[in-house]
Amino acid sequence: MEEQVKKIPYGVAKFEEVRIENFYYVDKTMYLPQMEDVGDYLFLIRPRRFGKSLFVSMLRAYYDIAAADRFDRLFGGLWIHEHPTPLRNSFQVIYFDFSLIGTGKGTDDLERNFNSYCGIALDTFAETYAKYYDESFVSEVKSMVTARDKLNYINLHAAKRGYPLYLIVDEYDNFTNAVLSDSGIDMFRNLTHSSGFFREYFKIFKAMFSRTFLIGVSPVTLDDLSSGYNIDWNISQDPRFNHMLGFTETDVEVMFRYYKEHGKLRPDADIEAMTAEMQPWYNNYCFSRECLGDDRLYNCDMVFYYLNHQIAFGRPPGEMLDKNIRTDIRKVWMLADIIDRGSRREDRMSVIEEIAAKGGITMKLRSSFPAEYITEDENFRSLLYYYGLLTMDREVFGELRMVIPNNCVQEQYWTFMRDYYRKSADMDTIKLSEDFYHLAAAGEWRPLVERIAASYREVSSVRDASRREHDLQGFFKAYLALSPLYLVRPEIELNYGYGDLLLLPDKARYPEVAHSYVIELKYLKAGATDTDAARVEREAGEQLRRYAADRALQRLSADTTLHLITIVFRGPEMIVCTELSAL
Repeated sequence: MEEQVKKIPYGVAKFEEVRIENFYYVDKTMYLPQMEDVGDYLFLIRPRRFGKSLFVSMLRAYYDIAAADRFDRLFGGLWIHEHPTPLRNSFQVIYFDFSLIGTGKGTDDLERNFNSYCGIALDTFAETYAKYYDESFVSEVKSMVTARDKLNYINLHAAKRGYPLYLIVDEYDNFTNAVLSDSGIDMFRNLTHSSGFFREYFKIFKAMFSRTFLIGVSPVTLDDLSSGYNIDWNISQDPRFNHMLGFTETDVEVMFRYYKEHGKLRPDADIEAMTAEMQPWYNNYCFSRECLGDDRLYNCDMVFYYLNHQIAFGRPPGEMLDKNIRTDIRKVWMLADIIDRGSRREDRMSVIEEIAAKGGITMKLRSSFPAEYITEDENFRSLLYYYGLLTMDREVFGELRMVIPNNCVQEQYWTFMRDYYRKSADMDTIKLSEDFYHLAAAGEWRPLVERIAASYREVSSVRDASRREHDLQGFFKAYLALSPLYLVRPEIELNYGYGDLLLLPDKARYPEVAHSYVIELKYLKAGATDTDAARVEREAGEQLRRYAADRALQRLSADTTLHLITIVFRGPEMIVCTELSAL
């Protein structure tokens, strides 16, 4: 019988559905024995769309005693099928997905919604494991009004009969983060401190379960609950689990070869070229400093998005970023804004501008911190990392150099910054698009630069002068990144120096673009003299000539005319805007 080609699990998060309905599955079961060895109470943080829900669904199927008769069907052909652990299918599993809980307007609504969701999940638990208990077990559980009472009843009866319980919580922080966003820090504190009902539930969890696994996006909620629920082992930065979620380069290549061999990709499809195209957009994540030299990780859903498009249309997607699954920097910004009511907004914007301008930032990564301290400098930077907006690059004197992972995330920085700047200056985007056309087709770059400079002058007039250098770099890069014709690269190493801004045509999509650019952007304080201006203009020219001799740049800009542009600002005013002849 001819093998049916596996479907692409784009947006599918249920392990049983993946296995039974013949979806492609990247095997992660080899991590189960390591998790058992580490500890009984585990906690993991990963960015959105990294396969978290599918992983916990697999975890649930493996340990669930009620799924024992489906073990061969669900795990046949996977690593764990040939290497099962003694704990296989030996637990009654209580599973919660806290992203499904609504919030509401007050404490009563919050507790009612939380209790309602958990109650339904516990009623389902009673029905699933009814045969292990007395005939009255299901009706007794369902008759209880509060989820707290249901938990206590289940705990007593499971312990009496010697049944170990496993708690799995997906999106453990989603409910409290939603409360923080909708109702503010005071309401959040009421839930997670003292006798708050959310904290009380975690106290029950601590005493009730033989094993627990909590997974989410940030460590904020965990820290606020830590004295009520001590986690034995936070494996988020453990090198043994660095590759447990996400796809390696090998995973991606094997997957694409499978679909090519089964006739779903064009016969002439170049898998190496496809991975080379995806790498700068979806790859480059690292979650452990001990793994800085290892293979980087791809965002799972982005890979499926690209593959889906290649199979359906025989070409890459027109937009490499799937708008439906982006990690949104606004969520981090909103959380921080709620905590301090915007009083340190400019400080946070300065951090974002520095990251966008330089491509990264050096910092001490915090493993946890209370919600009310999100706006502290290192905590805010750490939160950007946990949300997938920064990733580990290298160690620098005991600290971590964090960088923007890839083009998809970088594009989100640009979009956020443009929206922020728009509050102070109105940019005519239609005219800007026309300017980009002339820049790309005819090498007429000056109208675009002058338009951005004029708009920057408006923004600069309402901001602190001490921030203007990062303002300037961030502003220019945010607007130069607006056109899909170019891939904007900040702080690129060229001939033992770092170019401020490199505009490379996206030749794969727009082969007609005929011009590329290296821009050296200099800033002087408002009181600088003409002599100072002449000096930095001269320095910029020397740097640009050195960059132009770089072989990598010559290769990247091949088949285009390379323009070397010097721009100098004195305060908010552009005083130099000139082009050098390329070598």
